Amino acid sequence: MSQLSDSDDTTPLLRDESSSDDSQDEDYKSRWRSIRVMYFTMFLSSVGFTIVITSLWPYLQKVDDSATATFLGWVVAAYSLGQMLASPIFGLWSNYRPHREPLVCSITINLFANIYYAYAYLPRTENKFHILMSRAFVGFGAGNVAVVRSFVAGATSLNERTSAMANMSACQALGFILGPALQACLSFIGEDGVTVKFIDLQLNMYTAPALLATGFCFINILLVVLVLREHHVDEHGRQTRAINYTLEDGDDVSEETEETIDQVAVLTSNVLFFIIMFIFAVFETIATPLSMDMFAWTRKEAVLYNGIIICCIGLEAILVFLVVKVVSRRVGDRPVLLVGLAIIFCGFFILLPWGNHYPKIQWADIKNNSMNNSLVSQMSKAAAAANSSVEPTGCPYEQTWCQYTPAINLAQYISSDILIGVGYPACNVMSYTLYSKILGPKPQGVYMGWLTASGSGARTVAPIFVSQAYTILGPRWAFSLICGLVVGAIILLSSVYRRLITFSVRHGRTIS
Repeated sequence: MSQLSDSDDTTPLLRDESSSDDSQDEDYKSRWRSIRVMYFTMFLSSVGFTIVITSLWPYLQKVDDSATATFLGWVVAAYSLGQMLASPIFGLWSNYRPHREPLVCSITINLFANIYYAYAYLPRTENKFHILMSRAFVGFGAGNVAVVRSFVAGATSLNERTSAMANMSACQALGFILGPALQACLSFIGEDGVTVKFIDLQLNMYTAPALLATGFCFINILLVVLVLREHHVDEHGRQTRAINYTLEDGDDVSEETEETIDQVAVLTSNVLFFIIMFIFAVFETIATPLSMDMFAWTRKEAVLYNGIIICCIGLEAILVFLVVKVVSRRVGDRPVLLVGLAIIFCGFFILLPWGNHYPKIQWADIKNNSMNNSLVSQMSKAAAAANSSVEPTGCPYEQTWCQYTPAINLAQYISSDILIGVGYPACNVMSYTLYSKILGPKPQGVYMGWLTASGSGARTVAPIFVSQAYTILGPRWAFSLICGLVVGAIILLSSVYRRLITFSVRHGRTIS
């Protein structure tokens, strides 16, 4: 078994230990086939969130002209709320039954939710609420992330786990990148598209991505049913019988250890994961309005440039996962997590405004174009309708801080993106890798459910927080508060540093 552990050091990204000399062992090959199914499931969960995100707002406006930007925020939050509610449920289910059951159930929910989204235009009234409900059900189905993490944690040894978790995060990042790319490829269908009369379906640039996600769900179900097998190994990688497996056979549970889990370490890990997800949700929420305010980008430019930046961050994250697999084995998980938080702090600290250069104000455009106040509203509506070139750019005059807060330079913005693109993926993968090691050999479904729920809760609260703090107080206060939050996370991690250890180490067992 030591030979298998050693091979993990040289495992390339998305290529697992099955390439080692012991790969002829059928249990070993079956275990890694099942883990790769979990990789694919995580990938599809990420794609399911991002594949419609860039077309969500125009689709919402097309099917229901009463939809507002505020309602859009609720639609986006509905996904995270659904995931937050579902994660503990599916996690508890996977503790006592084979993982295949909650996975098939959750993916099936996801499949029908995407079909629901594609048909949201059919009702005669309140179409926006149908889109809201469909996205909530998609998020509910995505609660299987807790099951995926629980399965991978139970099916890997301690030496294999960081590598497997990094691979899983890389698949998640790939889905994050590929989702908007698939949406862009399907945009050639156009808004009108074609009508499939016998199923009363409008196939256009808004419904096609959801239907593609439906196809992915169907493939995922087949893989779970045909390929996935229950596997559970101990900390050394030796095959054992999991709790849910023995219950399936009707046997008594006799292998559950009486040793307890450090609940302080568990709670701390959940708090740290909440903070990490909160910080990144703030970053992805504020990117577009910040760039439009500071650099006077138009809506089209902001979508294009920030889309490119997000794709670059995704590629950067994949490289970080590759490096983390090697570095964490040499220095440990906790130092990587601590350094990742420090890098995130630097990323937001750089964004603090300074200097004597101030952002361009939108009312300056209005004055220069000789438009009086009575015409502003009419001209804005006419510009939006005609897609003219008079779209106001710069910092809105309604945000009073624009007049006295220095502008953020483009170099600051890009530097911050690079640093956060390094710190976030490192913290993300180390958080639940360390968490799974703290939990030890007991079934981790419920605990992973709470971890996923804490992350979903952060993604729900963060957009509301940052929209209020940024609009009312400005970037100086908003990013100062985030810097303070990161410092608090570093202090919390440092204060319980000695308790965030592997379950076996805590109970005096050594891993060879």
